[in-house]
Amino acid sequence: MAFMNPSGEEIGRLLRDAKTIAVVGLSPQPGRPSHGVAAAMQGFGYRIVPVRPAVDEVLGEQAYPDLDHLPGPVDIVDVFRAPEHVDAIVDQCIAHKLPALWLQEGVVNEAAAQRARDAGIMVVMDRCIYKDYVHYVD
Repeated sequence: MAFMNPSGEEIGRLLRDAKTIAVVGLSPQPGRPSHGVAAAMQGFGYRIVPVRPAVDEVLGEQAYPDLDHLPGPVDIVDVFRAPEHVDAIVDQCIAHKLPALWLQEGVVNEAAAQRARDAGIMVVMDRCIYKDYVHYVD
């Protein structure tokens, strides 16, 4: 059975209810898509938690090397990493009982997404969180 994303209504509800987004792979470089999307989401009022090793801060927020080191709960884990890295991210999401995993456009790993969903995590895959916010919330 092929992976299916949640409905537009469910995506809109997730984005309306969420307050904190951990962005895995958030680049400190303003020209990178992860930076632009995270900055826009921050502008919409979300707290952004950068998850990127070897970086102290991004967008004025302290960065953390991985999901194991998050300072507190997050509502969505937004992933800007290549598909082969998603399995380890899913492992961390499951271990920490994180509620939602968002794999950005081009990030497709159906097996990992299904494993996360089977663990009770809401999964959105191969979609842009910014575009969906503008479409379903703004």
